[in-house]
Amino acid sequence: MAAVPVAFSQDKEKLFVNDRSSAHLAAGRLDGQAMVDALALSRIPSAVWFKEGSPQETKTAVADVVNRAAADKAIPILVAYNIPHRDCALYSGGGAKTTADYIRWIEAFAAGIGTRKAIVVLEPDGLGVIPFYRNLNGDLEACQPEGGNSSNAARERFAQLGRAVEILKALPGTRVYLDGTNSNWLSPGDAADRLIKANIARADGFFLNVSNFESDERVTRFAVWLSDCLALVTKGGLEAKSCPSQFHPAIYEDITTWTATDRAYDRAFGEAGLTRGPGAQKHAIIDTSRNGAGSWIAPAGKYKDAEIWCNPPGRGLGRRPALQTDNPYIDAFLWIKVPGESDGACHRGTSGPADPARGIETPAAGDWFPEQARELIQFANPPLDNE
Repeated sequence: MAAVPVAFSQDKEKLFVNDRSSAHLAAGRLDGQAMVDALALSRIPSAVWFKEGSPQETKTAVADVVNRAAADKAIPILVAYNIPHRDCALYSGGGAKTTADYIRWIEAFAAGIGTRKAIVVLEPDGLGVIPFYRNLNGDLEACQPEGGNSSNAARERFAQLGRAVEILKALPGTRVYLDGTNSNWLSPGDAADRLIKANIARADGFFLNVSNFESDERVTRFAVWLSDCLALVTKGGLEAKSCPSQFHPAIYEDITTWTATDRAYDRAFGEAGLTRGPGAQKHAIIDTSRNGAGSWIAPAGKYKDAEIWCNPPGRGLGRRPALQTDNPYIDAFLWIKVPGESDGACHRGTSGPADPARGIETPAAGDWFPEQARELIQFANPPLDNE
């Protein structure tokens, strides 16, 4: 059964500014420029993340946010981040212990929303990092958590997400988006294959670039390709691995070649006898919280593992959150990762404890990182001067 999109009045609706955000709380304990920076970031809508917690605690916490948003006639962005083997035990590891625990947690999450409006970002990395998963080439991926069930873990992941979509889409005012990864990660074919297995048919669409730094130019192109690939696979019978990508016929590093992939999709629609129609295809939401300067290119050969996603230096805020876009494939540009929150203690292949790219120890994942907040504002594109 296909999703019935929730009709948000984009010309009237506004996004919720959480006056209890980590940025707001950080401003209360900082001083000087660090306080000014945290206050500036606290005034811009960003997502509220929910991790762990008992079902009752989660229901109460979600309801609190949704109630405050409704009172402000605003739409909250809610991130559900509690899937078993979350982040494969890396910097943001954790999650529910079993599938049954997770489903109870999602049911409580949904009960907290009730009939009010919300945008739900369902499990960042949930489809990019799957335990014991073999990709379309048959390669076993790196996530092989200790204690995981190697024969069933991947199938369980798809079942967990599929059921979560069903529960959340039963709510009258909720839009639900699944993990489409990013333009520097999976190909559209691999991402589409995973989305289909995770019940994208019932969801409103997919999210991209969460907690990442890919530029608008790259990630918006990828959004169109992924939507097109999903349509070609589900309606045109194309094998997912045959979808054109940022790697072929384009050359990933050279964005001037990406028009070759645009043309390849044009040909694929013609060969399938389909008409491209963004109105009938799945849409994206894109995290622009930290992509104003694009991705970090680490010095060649300097780090054993550059971890370019982990608190890279010199990044900037991106385009401001908005439910209005100029792209029919994109429902919203949002700040899903809260800018100013650390990605974790980045060691880049060293024994630590300092991040060798910065010369300081970086805070634990989710903790406030004043030095990064300063950089994000300093290199913001567009500038943050008037906000």
